[in-house]
Amino acid sequence: MAELAIGIDIGGTKVAGGVVDATGHILTRARRSTPHRSTSPQVVEDTIVECVDELLAGVEGHRVVAVGVGAAGFVGADRGTVVFAPHLSWRNEPLRERLQARVAAPVTIDNDANAALWAEARFGAALGESHVVMITLGTGIGGALLVDGRINRGRHGIAGEFGHMQVVPAGLRCECGNRGCWEQYASGNALVREARDLIAADSPVISDLRARLGADDGALTGPFITEAAQAGDPTARELLADVGEWLGVGLANLASALDPGRFVVGGGVSAAGELLLAPARDAFRRQLPGRGYRPEAQIVLAQLGAEAGLIGAADLARTGG
Repeated sequence: MAELAIGIDIGGTKVAGGVVDATGHILTRARRSTPHRSTSPQVVEDTIVECVDELLAGVEGHRVVAVGVGAAGFVGADRGTVVFAPHLSWRNEPLRERLQARVAAPVTIDNDANAALWAEARFGAALGESHVVMITLGTGIGGALLVDGRINRGRHGIAGEFGHMQVVPAGLRCECGNRGCWEQYASGNALVREARDLIAADSPVISDLRARLGADDGALTGPFITEAAQAGDPTARELLADVGEWLGVGLANLASALDPGRFVVGGGVSAAGELLLAPARDAFRRQLPGRGYRPEAQIVLAQLGAEAGLIGAADLARTGG
């Protein structure tokens, strides 16, 4: 049980932690609900420390060499400051410094998408490829970049915010303040918004999905639409195909800029599997500049699921990646 590290993955709704060995295997887990976004940074910090203490107690007698935290937000180049977190109350928060005062092992902070990509590169779908772009499709779109086998964080530490590339000039308004961002067309929010628009228009094409939904409009979520599509609902499949096409358009843009060998697609929406990726690959091939005369990046599903973030955070802290 040498070379153990703790990984903490902080999302908008949960704090998930685990003790991870050098092979990426999780030995023990802890989980807490994420304090509401209006709470103080201190409350979130307390929640993280609670998870770390519980995990340390679970491997008492064994040495934990590092603690890695993956945060859903902009993490500065110092890998210690959370510059901005849209779903939490962190604004230029010196999180590593505050945690280090309360945790015995060395602490490292990173963006959650960077952590997920590192896990996939070390133990999952990106294994063996040196140039990788990871896209995480959830409420919005997150991303991360591997270049020559190392995470590329950019000059200021916040590279990979691919969801805010503009793909439609003067398009839909995005929470970031701009219009036409990629995540407004290829995310879980986009999937649900399109379904709601069809229901509001009383479109007959959505009658089967509406019947499946029943009277509870609150049940209309990305996972609900994905489950309906997997059960054969034609409109749910069409909605996923639309999101997949927009995904492919964005990936073609990224291929032009970054020329990766592989795209790894994770996040909650990726649970749709080939219902999402097949139309994405088709759109990617149609939009790719120089198509037919250049190598094409693979587009594959992430393998490590919801635990990629904590595995990667632990391994980054342990290896210094």
